Amino acid sequence: MELRQLRYFLVVAEELHFGRAATRLLIAGPSLSQQIRALEQDLGVQLFARDRRSVALTAAGAELLPHVRALLERADDLRARAERLSGAEPVRIGYVSWLPADLTARTSGVAQLHVDPWVVPSHAQAARVADGSLDLAVCWVRNADLAQYGLQARLLGADRLYAVSTGEKATPVRARDAALLVDDDATSWSSWNLFAEQLAHDTGAPIVRIDDGGITGPAFFDHVRAAGRPVLNSPKGQTTTLPPDLVARPVINPAVIWTWSLVWRRNEIRPVVLAAADALTRDVGDLGIHASGVWLPADDPHR
Repeated sequence: MELRQLRYFLVVAEELHFGRAATRLLIAGPSLSQQIRALEQDLGVQLFARDRRSVALTAAGAELLPHVRALLERADDLRARAERLSGAEPVRIGYVSWLPADLTARTSGVAQLHVDPWVVPSHAQAARVADGSLDLAVCWVRNADLAQYGLQARLLGADRLYAVSTGEKATPVRARDAALLVDDDATSWSSWNLFAEQLAHDTGAPIVRIDDGGITGPAFFDHVRAAGRPVLNSPKGQTTTLPPDLVARPVINPAVIWTWSLVWRRNEIRPVVLAAADALTRDVGDLGIHASGVWLPADDPHR
């Protein structure tokens, strides 16, 4: 059981509609349903009675709701008290799936970072920085996104993506020979879909359209087995252990790079936020993204 799941429960209880709750939480509807089911399993009770037409609190859900609300209020109070005791203004940072391992060390003595628990897609994190819900975010962005949201970006990380295929041979794969999965759920996969479609346009790699969220996880492995060719892995799957019947293979001609940007508002004037951004991106370098034979999307801000 996580505080994040309890917050999801509270919003669904207030909306009594999974679609509206998902929009309010900036997550995909299937992901919200999955988290609620996981919470129900952890608690051992059904929280909602739901069918195709309606959602209602069960007796257990109604009984637990005030206790969940009180618990979340206490958690927020604890965080606020800790921030006051620290004597430092907190800087709120969000992320998608990756943060530097030495995140806190980089900003030690400069800013007190509060890592936001809501892990949402890149475009949603960028929007949250724009509306003031976050001060900083680590996400994938394009120049068009920076212009739309009034943000600026610095390079913070880079993932060289690899292909996954059946078999045992880890020989290199040409980018044009790797299939690219594109998911119908644009709420969750908007950034990845844009990235994959641009790569397909530039290299001639084939696109495979899916509708099951199989960009990552067990469904991704099933797509690899069914594809009959290598499939490009996403940045969210970089550290995932592969099943024994699958193998990771480097992608060449070109090497495919996904960049992670640190973004903040272009009109930001608070010294602590600007100092945190400087501390986090100091001495990052170009991380090899400008080497020969590397591919970045045309609108990547670090190209």
